[in-house]
Amino acid sequence: MRTEAQDLVLAGGGLANGMIAWRLRQLRPELRVTLLEAGPTLGGNHTWCFHDSDLDAAQRAWVAPLVAHRWAQHVVLFDERTRTVAGGYNAVTSERFHEVLSRELGAVVRRSTPLLEVRPRQALAADGQVFDAQAVIDGRGFAPSPQLDLRYQKFLGMELQLERPHGLAGPILMDARVPQLDGYRFVYTLPLAADRLLVEDTYYADTPALSPAALRTRALDYAASQGWPVARVLREEQGVLPIAIDGDIDAFWRGRQGQPVSGLRAGLFHPTTGYSLPQAVRLADLIARQRDLSAPALAAVIERHARAVWRSQFFFRALNRMLFLAGPAEGRHRVLAHFYRLPDGLVGRFYGERLTVADKLRIVTGKPPVPFFSALKVLLPPRRMESPA
Repeated sequence: MRTEAQDLVLAGGGLANGMIAWRLRQLRPELRVTLLEAGPTLGGNHTWCFHDSDLDAAQRAWVAPLVAHRWAQHVVLFDERTRTVAGGYNAVTSERFHEVLSRELGAVVRRSTPLLEVRPRQALAADGQVFDAQAVIDGRGFAPSPQLDLRYQKFLGMELQLERPHGLAGPILMDARVPQLDGYRFVYTLPLAADRLLVEDTYYADTPALSPAALRTRALDYAASQGWPVARVLREEQGVLPIAIDGDIDAFWRGRQGQPVSGLRAGLFHPTTGYSLPQAVRLADLIARQRDLSAPALAAVIERHARAVWRSQFFFRALNRMLFLAGPAEGRHRVLAHFYRLPDGLVGRFYGERLTVADKLRIVTGKPPVPFFSALKVLLPPRRMESPA
C-alpha cells in the first residue's frame, strides 16, 4: 500500500528524528511530516543528559518541556580529588520524550512500523506500506563504519527504588574510586527522587562488548557500598556510545550515497562523551530553517553541517587519543582526574564543545597524567586526520 506523499519522512523515532519532528511542528506546522518508529514507544529506553552550557538560551527554552529532572550542580569523585562543579544539569527520560512528542505530534507519529529499506525519497515498511516524500531522513541509530576509528563509552544502568532516602543533593557524574576494569571505569548516579536513583556502571573501553550480568552485579554492589538498601529494581537500560579518535570523513560521507541522515548515523555526537542531545537540538534547528526539503538539498545541508562539526572536534579527538592510546588502560582514570583540576567555566565549555584557544592551552599544560613522549606522539595528527579548522 502506498501512502500519500509527504514533505518529509523521518525513519526512526529516536532522539534525533524526534527533535526534528517536534521542531518542525513548532516552527512549520504546515509541513506534511511522518515519523516512523519500529517500536511501541518513541525514544526507546534511554536517559539523555545535558549541561545548561551545552545549549543556548533559545534552545534550552524549546527543549525544556522534555526535561524530567534538573539539578544545580554535580559531583565527580576520584582518589586524587573530590570536586563539586556548579552549573545546571538536565535529564530527558525516554518516558517524558514519548509522552510529550506523542501529545504534540499526534497523527504525525506511526509506531510499531519497522522498516525494511530506507532510500533518499522512500521508506519501505515491513508490512508492505510505502512512504514517499521529498526526502527521507534516516535516524535509526549508529551504523558502524570502517571509516571511523572508534573507542566506546558503554554502560548498564539500573533505576533503583530504595528502602530509605539516599541523601544526594545532585548527580555523581563520575565516581572513579571503584576497581578499574576494562579501561576507565566509573559509576554514574542520578538522584531521580528522594528514595530513587539511576545507577550506571560505565566504562571507557576499547571494544563495545558488554557483559550485562557482571555490570548488574557491580551496580548493585556499588549501591550497597554507599549504604543505599535496594527495595526493588524498577527498570534497566544499557548503551554503547561511540568515541572518535580518528577517521576518514570524506570516505564516511561517500558511504552515505546521498541519503539524508541524522544523529549518530550522521556522526553527530560529542567526541569525548558520545552524548548526542545537544547535536540533535542543533540539527533540528538547522533543518527547520531549510526551505528546500528535497533529498539532494537536505543531504547536502546535513553533510556540510556534520563536516563542520567534525573539523571543530579536531582537538577533542587528539585528547581522546591521549586517553586511549598514550598509557595503560588501567591508568586512564588519571587523565580524567587531571582534567577535573580545571575551572568550572572551562569544564562547561568542554562539554559544550566551545573551547577557546586559551582553554586548549590550559588543558594540555602542566604535568601530563601520561608519559610525556607517549602523549606527544598521539597528540600529533595521524596520517588520515584532517587538519584543524
